[in-house]
Amino acid sequence: MDEVTRDALLYHRWANMQLLDQCAKLSAEQLQLSAPGTYGTIAATWMHILAAEQRYVRRLAGVDAVLSEKDDFPGIAPLKEHARRSGDALIAAAERLQGSDTTEVDYDGHKVVLGKSLIVVQAIHHGNDHRTQIGTILMSHSLPLEDIDVWSYGLTVKC
Repeated sequence: MDEVTRDALLYHRWANMQLLDQCAKLSAEQLQLSAPGTYGTIAATWMHILAAEQRYVRRLAGVDAVLSEKDDFPGIAPLKEHARRSGDALIAAAERLQGSDTTEVDYDGHKVVLGKSLIVVQAIHHGNDHRTQIGTILMSHSLPLEDIDVWSYGLTVKC
């Protein structure tokens, strides 16, 4: 895996962990907040982010997904463990990829063959999209949101 892809995946894992740490400070009621234009509640969005990430890892490495959006919300602490494991597994799977690796994906009822590298890009995009939605929920309810942008990652981890 090239350094750019590795940095993107390391950032992705770091951002998940940072935002989960922020959400760990929220009450049960605050985890049920939502805002227009977002996926749903903070709790539901975390379930979606991490269940999807596990499905991406399954497509890349054949590792079974454990979480589903249909599961009951287990709380932030168990989700942090899921995020750590799936983040590590995503990085490990990307390290083993060859440029020509493909996988078959069911996309809206149609079987499509995609390069596995696109699954990695989708995982990063998907995480960014929904972390931003959680930030929108927090800010729309006047709750604090610490920076989890790439600059913050670079200054915190890379410097």
